[in-house]
Amino acid sequence: MIRHIYVHIPFCARICPYCAFYKDLLDRSQTWRFCEAVLRDLDLQRAHFAISPSTIYFGGGTPTALMTAQLEFLLEGFRRRIDLSSVEEWTMEANPGSVSARKAAVLKKFGVNRISLGVQSWDDELLKLLGREHSAQQAEQSFHLLRAAGFSNINIDLMFSLPGQTIKQWRLTLEKTIALQPEHISAYCLTYEEDTEFFLRHARGEFRQDADMDADFFEMAMSMLEDAGYEHYEISNYARSGFSSVHNRAYWLGKDYLGIGPSAVSTIGMQRWQSVCDYRTYIERALSGKPPRASSENLTREMKRTERIALSLRTRDGVCASDLRHFAQQTNDFIALGLLQKSKDNFVLTRKGKAVADSVAEALL
Repeated sequence: MIRHIYVHIPFCARICPYCAFYKDLLDRSQTWRFCEAVLRDLDLQRAHFAISPSTIYFGGGTPTALMTAQLEFLLEGFRRRIDLSSVEEWTMEANPGSVSARKAAVLKKFGVNRISLGVQSWDDELLKLLGREHSAQQAEQSFHLLRAAGFSNINIDLMFSLPGQTIKQWRLTLEKTIALQPEHISAYCLTYEEDTEFFLRHARGEFRQDADMDADFFEMAMSMLEDAGYEHYEISNYARSGFSSVHNRAYWLGKDYLGIGPSAVSTIGMQRWQSVCDYRTYIERALSGKPPRASSENLTREMKRTERIALSLRTRDGVCASDLRHFAQQTNDFIALGLLQKSKDNFVLTRKGKAVADSVAEALL
């Protein structure tokens, strides 16, 4: 039984220079056909798998770049095709520049109960650098609009270690976010991903990454958000009690999930596959009744174990000690260095260890 579904909507009004996810500029002549293709893709999956989701996540791209009628068409299509009675969490990613009261009302009407709002920063100059289409004022208006629509579970996405960003700017962004009292906050360190404009600028020496500054930004986020009552339950994620992301926790626990849409990845049992990373090809295949898969692989137990360690280590619960039984020397060394600690039958990162989580994980894989 498939309990977790991810839907990728690749359209963006503007391409952000740091984003490495599959995306394309919004083409209104293609969006209706795309929505039809998504539902046809879901039909193809229903023919092979029993689907009764407990979580659904619409990501992108920018799902809210679709018109209100198109969002309604997609959500109604899901409701007609699969049993949604067990859905605990239905998340929709939204950009402040594409949120309206009418869209918010439609999302609420059809069962979306969690919004992830891509604010990134409350500083207008940094927003311009990031290529965002919204201002800080628009982001705040969007947040209040979503509250007025009845959403009681809102995540605010933030980024730190941006080119030229100061500690003071980061503190102000955290203070502003805390003042709005969202239920969940994601705070990501900027990474320079291949095939992005930022990667090229970094390679040319225009941008520099400073590990010490990264650590200072990260420490400030941990301190301020924990002091404000948020639980640091995963390296980049903080939540009020009872509001950690159910969908993301399923990923981190290695649960099966089904991906719908171009570039979406599915992992079911010991098989993993990815849909084509071109929405035009995706549309043509799905509407002609052909599976839009681009690649697939058979997973091994060792691959599963490695992924479980890498993902679990980032969480508050840590890694099951039995998964690290072949790494006794490494775990003892990390404990001696104050980076790991034993908690019941698990190894968990200490506060010091969280700042170097990727390095610790790399040594244990």
